[in-house]
Amino acid sequence: MIIKDIDDGKSFDWGKTSKDYAKYRDIYPQEFYDYILNLGLCKDGQKVLDIGTGTGVLPRNMYKYGATWVGTDIAENQIQQAKALAGESGMNIEFFASKAEDVSFPEETFDVITACQCIWYLNHDVTAPQFAKMLKPGGHFLILYMGWLPYEDKIAGKSEEIILKYNPVWNAYGDTVHPVWVPDQYLNHFDLLSQNEFRVDIPFTREGWHGRMRASRGVGAGMGPEELAAWDKEHMQMMMENAPERFMVKHYVSIADLKVKK
Repeated sequence: MIIKDIDDGKSFDWGKTSKDYAKYRDIYPQEFYDYILNLGLCKDGQKVLDIGTGTGVLPRNMYKYGATWVGTDIAENQIQQAKALAGESGMNIEFFASKAEDVSFPEETFDVITACQCIWYLNHDVTAPQFAKMLKPGGHFLILYMGWLPYEDKIAGKSEEIILKYNPVWNAYGDTVHPVWVPDQYLNHFDLLSQNEFRVDIPFTREGWHGRMRASRGVGAGMGPEELAAWDKEHMQMMMENAPERFMVKHYVSIADLKVKK
């Protein structure tokens, strides 16, 4: 995938990091899911489409609340992992590989559409009207995000420094608590009902944080083999010198809830 405003137009491929993604990216805390449930969404027989599902983290974790889920992702390797993980748990979730812009269902199919950690990668001129059409009257579009806080957390900050050393065009560094981006195109088709942020501390082991960093756009999805090998060595050495075996990393969650215009 190449997007001119992301990483100076450098290509990245989530499929290259699918195994790490499946093992290390299932890290959202219960507060994340509780917030969605408290909105009255993604439960009790609702039909939900998860755009950019990756390895199916969102539908797999919310499956027990009773919604019917469909998950799509541009990377075939991600979908293969999602199917395997859901199958191991006996979950009946439909997953298929597709660009978000090519996902097509009849009008008024879904109660909710979710986009978790992926809003930056969509062609909003296409997806905004498309999502609105696929939603039932009064349907919701949720934009979901969780990020680490490098200026507040020493380990997160040091990890970013090493990523930038080997991938200097990576531009997802330096995050601070702020509202998740709602592109203007969606406001032509949706009303913005709420936009909230809250802080969370996420537990990791050294291996878990190293794997979570490797399963990111700046590392596993965006580095070549030589850069990745050098990053692996230096990042793990940093972990051994600075992190205990178990520790917490400061994060924040940011969620926007939009509703189809009448």
